[in-house]
Amino acid sequence: MTNMADRPDWLNRVYCEDALAGLARIPDGSVDLILTDPPYNLGKDYGNASDQQSVADYLRWTEAWIDAALPKLKANGSLYIFLTWRYSPEIFVMLKQRMAMMNEIIWDRRVPSMGGSVRSFSSVHDTIGFFVKRKDYYFDLDAVRIAYDAATKKARSRSIFIGAKWLEVGYNPKDLWSVSRLHKEHPERADHPTQKPLEIIERMVKASCPPGGVVLDLFMGSGTTALAAKRCGRDFVGFELNPDYCAIIEQRLTAQELEMNAPPVPVKKTAVKKMAAKKATAVKKPAAKKTPSRKTPAAEPEDVTT
Repeated sequence: MTNMADRPDWLNRVYCEDALAGLARIPDGSVDLILTDPPYNLGKDYGNASDQQSVADYLRWTEAWIDAALPKLKANGSLYIFLTWRYSPEIFVMLKQRMAMMNEIIWDRRVPSMGGSVRSFSSVHDTIGFFVKRKDYYFDLDAVRIAYDAATKKARSRSIFIGAKWLEVGYNPKDLWSVSRLHKEHPERADHPTQKPLEIIERMVKASCPPGGVVLDLFMGSGTTALAAKRCGRDFVGFELNPDYCAIIEQRLTAQELEMNAPPVPVKKTAVKKMAAKKATAVKKPAAKKTPSRKTPAAEPEDVTT
């Protein structure tokens, strides 16, 4: 087991700087998973010009950060990248020239069926690419299986299904993930225009990064990758160019650490007494039957309080 004093000083840090400049801090072959959500180049305001480039400049920039990041991956490492359909074909080709593509995952944001474009079909999904460096990549399917509901288990109760492992451990998530986007009222919501749900990020971390492994995010945004890594028992390292978002990340990590390390809520004594009283009533002995010759006093209730 690695001594805490021997742990690299770049672990569990988010650097408020350009990832292309900061990646030199991270040794090659030291990261288990790259999980990132780069700017989509759709003109959103992230406090800089990263999302307002020409098509040619955006694709050149994307290729530059991909080539800078991939050497940081271990030989059995993986990469997940969020993309818009507008650029996913070109970027998938870039990555296919460097890695093996395992899945194109569609995140259905469950957007309400109102509003949207009047000159095209409304876009309600993000595209996620799942790539690996080589065939023996790390992947823990059991960590992300989805439990069958009671109706499905009942329907599969015939003798031919009894003892079937797949029925007990759950099924493999498909490549269509229907998870609602984070609305303004959602408790996870931070002040970031493209924040991703923890549920999605945690699934990727559990499946493709071993416990105690390291997750790299080049575009931290609101810090969801860092939060998911710590919640799942992994380490993280990342970069974020916008100082305002860096402050949000720090706040979210601090709040999560306090929540995870909070002592258990003590049970009030009055509640314990009420529970004991109910138990005493439940185990009260019935009175003995009367006989013609003598009277039998009613039995005392059993004392179960402490």
